[in-house]
Amino acid sequence: MASVSVASGVANGPVPERTRARQRARDWAEIQERMLVPLYEAVYERLEVGPATSVLGLGCRSGLALLLAAGRGAEVVGLEPEAELRSLAQDRSLRVMSDVYRDLAPEGQAGTQPSAHSLVTAFEHLSCTADPLALVRDAARLTLPGGHVALATWGPPERCESAGVLRVARRLADPLRRAPYAPFALSEPGAVERMVARAGLRLGGGGRVLCPFAYPDLESAVRGLLSMGVFDAAADYSGLRQVEKEVVEALHPYRRGDGSVRMLNVFRYTVAERVR
Repeated sequence: MASVSVASGVANGPVPERTRARQRARDWAEIQERMLVPLYEAVYERLEVGPATSVLGLGCRSGLALLLAAGRGAEVVGLEPEAELRSLAQDRSLRVMSDVYRDLAPEGQAGTQPSAHSLVTAFEHLSCTADPLALVRDAARLTLPGGHVALATWGPPERCESAGVLRVARRLADPLRRAPYAPFALSEPGAVERMVARAGLRLGGGGRVLCPFAYPDLESAVRGLLSMGVFDAAADYSGLRQVEKEVVEALHPYRRGDGSVRMLNVFRYTVAERVR
């Protein structure tokens, strides 16, 4: 089995958590984030995002989705709890905050209800948050009446070639201490629709989007995938070296003759409207 030396420094000994976080954030921004551009664009096209749109991105990470909305003329702002990702987004001249009720409240009214937006998105955060219903309810509260919430999840596992790689995150995590990552828990028919109804939103349709995960080489593939954050619990429990080893093994069927790696994945988006 081929090996790979990932730029995490693990081969040279333990890496401080802050350094790992910075490297992971850079890998997300430089490698992984672009894989979801077809998803972002499909949502923006469907909802005709433009100069009349105010977009709030929940869990916006380093902000590429917001940049694309801004390129269409929309007013954009984001929420991102991870400091390293938030810093990268701010380096892109985006307004990205850490706390919705503290940082996005009207000026001088910290702790009160922040301003609402005509479109609230959760592109990456819904599938990995501990309480997805709470996230949808927050999105509903932050949406103007008549505005929309756009929620994204992985598609059916049989339509996602990355499913085998993601199973590494679940298998190597400590099931007694942290809930294993379950990326396809919301892929079941009706799962997102039920949350939409419970949050008081009106279902407005949705769609499926093909998002190939394509990398020039194996090292980039491992770095990109580990930057998603979904392998963190596995790395804490089983060690980063073991996680990298098993990710490499899981990627073997998707390596091409030129050394590149390509996996076809389907993502699903659901659009809901706040009616009052």
